[in-house]
Amino acid sequence: MLIRGPIGAAAFSSGDIMHINRAALPVAMLLTLRWGAGVAQQPTAPDTTTRKASQLDEITVTAAPARRSDPAATLSIPRLLFRSAPGNNPYDRLRQVAGLEVHDQGQGPGFASNASLRGFSSDHSTDIALWIDGVPINEPVNGHAEGYNDWSLMFPQAVQSIEIFKGPTNPLYGNFAMAGVVNVRTLERTGRTEFQASGGSYGQVDASLLSGWDREHSGGVVALRGMREDGWRPNSGYQLGQGHLRAVRDLSPTTTIDAGIELYAAGWDSPGFLTLDQFAAREFSHISDPTDGGYKHRAQERVSLRVLSGSMISRTTVYATQGRWQLFLTTPPEGGTTEGSGSQTEEEDRRYGFGATSALSWVGANNELTLGAEGRWDHSSYENWLTIQRQRDAAQDLVGASQASGALFLQSSASLTPWLRLSAGGRADVLHAHVAPDGAPSGSATRSLVSPKVGLLAHLPRLIDLYANVSRGFRQTDGVIRDPNLPFITAWNYEAGLKLDRDRVSGSAAVFRMDVSNEQTFDPITLTSVSGGASRRQGIELSLQSALGRVASFSTSWTFVDAKYRRLVTEDGDTLSGARVFNTAKYVGSMVLNLKPGGHRWHGHLGSNIVGPYTPFDAPGESEPAYALFHTGAGLMVGRAELSLGINNLLNRRYLELRAGDFIVPGQPRTVVVGLSYTMP
Repeated sequence: MLIRGPIGAAAFSSGDIMHINRAALPVAMLLTLRWGAGVAQQPTAPDTTTRKASQLDEITVTAAPARRSDPAATLSIPRLLFRSAPGNNPYDRLRQVAGLEVHDQGQGPGFASNASLRGFSSDHSTDIALWIDGVPINEPVNGHAEGYNDWSLMFPQAVQSIEIFKGPTNPLYGNFAMAGVVNVRTLERTGRTEFQASGGSYGQVDASLLSGWDREHSGGVVALRGMREDGWRPNSGYQLGQGHLRAVRDLSPTTTIDAGIELYAAGWDSPGFLTLDQFAAREFSHISDPTDGGYKHRAQERVSLRVLSGSMISRTTVYATQGRWQLFLTTPPEGGTTEGSGSQTEEEDRRYGFGATSALSWVGANNELTLGAEGRWDHSSYENWLTIQRQRDAAQDLVGASQASGALFLQSSASLTPWLRLSAGGRADVLHAHVAPDGAPSGSATRSLVSPKVGLLAHLPRLIDLYANVSRGFRQTDGVIRDPNLPFITAWNYEAGLKLDRDRVSGSAAVFRMDVSNEQTFDPITLTSVSGGASRRQGIELSLQSALGRVASFSTSWTFVDAKYRRLVTEDGDTLSGARVFNTAKYVGSMVLNLKPGGHRWHGHLGSNIVGPYTPFDAPGESEPAYALFHTGAGLMVGRAELSLGINNLLNRRYLELRAGDFIVPGQPRTVVVGLSYTMP
């Protein structure tokens, strides 16, 4: 049985509630709330301001799973829904089932794509914070993109659930959580062994082995994965390998330790970018430079401890990270300082770091309080060279940098009346960056920021929940590795909405506005940026989940956004004030229908992700047309084995993944994958 803590604190597990002593049991019961997960499962019963019993979750210091009683817009992606999507990578899967806007960079699995929440079109997903089992993934003091965020580090077969927090409403998350958070939880234990293998279009082969143990006082998961693909364009093949280890053990009835290791390695060739004319003529075989490509290696280690003591619960997570990546890429000519030269550039980043997060929670009959602290230190060595077929010609950037950051965060909630609940908290962050460029004076700077967060939820019995919140978020500006004095990009978020729960239907609707200061627009192809302006993003978010009898479920999620620069002037003197924010679709959404008839050994999946018209980078006044991609899949159980079929881009739609000026990245055509999985008890 699982027990989860209050928001901003860790969720935790110990296998069975009988392991918790009688003194701690009332506390544990107060910390629980109702939660359901399953592709064809009926929606959960209404979640009111009163705590309810449920299942146990994680131990790591990370936000509790999204709750219907939270006064904020959240989205939960259960394990089966995520795994049923026939996406080519984690970005693709999440845009299929969560309605995220994604623009694939198309240059290799370690060359992070652009994911967007609420109209924040960040390069390499830097406006969204990604956490995996309590470890932050965004890379600070990164010369390529500050907060570089590679979602390929997710191990798909080991994912237990994914929580998406929209907007900067959660006080646990600070830097890079301006647009929102993607919080990934992996499996804590399993008593089975599962082998999966698949093959498909363009030479794709993917194989994984996941096993573990589930005992009275301990549990764990061990997994390995290997994948390769030739790529649908010339010079676009890649290989990747992943390792995952997680072990949980009860040291006593009130103390549990949880440790984990994540390993990732990928190598790829890059086809480069096409011109608009080449795309129109379907000249997809063009290669910018056959020596373009790169690799990425990353490792992270984590230990988490949870202790129950009377009416309190404490959680601490300590982690370390190591990484190295190198890429060679020919960028279109644009006249940037170190990019856009029209020739091949080499970038190399070597980094290591460590950090810790600790939280202490008190729970009463009608209130709860979480107080925590976070610390992190990262060091990077970044090099940027002009090269000719991978031979270095001239150095552009050679810099060593480090950053120490610390924060205090607070989350509290209290029932003001039986139907009204107040949530209040915030965080105070301090960041100190030190840079040492080769051949130039070193520099350092300390910056700080306070981010308040407050929300109110009114529960109307047998009707709906109404909520409103105000919060502030921030992220570090691109270029900090060269100038540590650069100010933060900040955003004030204002949101109001409603949540509906019935026996077979649940849904939500929200209106939001986000006012951004020190706006920065970044060209993901030429890697040039302009900052110092202001923008506003406002819109509507809708989501619906419904059980259709006993055989099917339907879910959909949509965002309609009006994103415009309020004040922004480029280095060339062009005024963007009043123009639409680049690379931000007017609307984006997903629809998923899952079929799983009771008593039958087959299941089916049909879905679509829709992207509305958007203004490309460096093309104010222009608009790319809307498009919809359809995908489908099916599985058949034969004994302990399951045969599966997945088709991505079912109608073979030709579309642009990314455009900057006259250069583009084309979307992948129809992909067919067949698979086999076998489960041993």
